[in-house]
This record gives sequence, structure tokens and C-alpha cells, in this order.
Amino acid sequence: MKQKFIYWQDGNLWIGYLEEFPDYWTQGETLEELKENLRDLWRDLASENIPMKKVTGS
Repeated sequence: MKQKFIYWQDGNLWIGYLEEFPDYWTQGETLEELKENLRDLWRDLASENIPMKKVTGS
């Protein structure tokens, strides 16, 4: 399943979050590391192991 994400560079770090979950940010030293961290974050959020998670809907 593809997930859209928002990201930007801040100094030496890449910061981003999944569009559906804007309250859960992650970072990486490279864009590839950020993408891997976003994949890990998605797995955690999709596993239902995070209580009271906030979701953006339309």
C-alpha cells in the first residue's frame, strides 16, 4: 500500500511525516534513511499497537 508523505530538509536532517498521520514525525540523516524510518513508522501505526493514535480523514 502506498502512503503519501510530506518531507523537508532542515540543516543536515531530513524530516517528514505520513500525510494520513501528521502528528507522527520522524527524521533521517539522508532522504533514504527518512524513507526507511517512514516505512517503519507506517508498520507501527498499521499494527494497531499505538494506542489513541490520531488520524487525518476527509
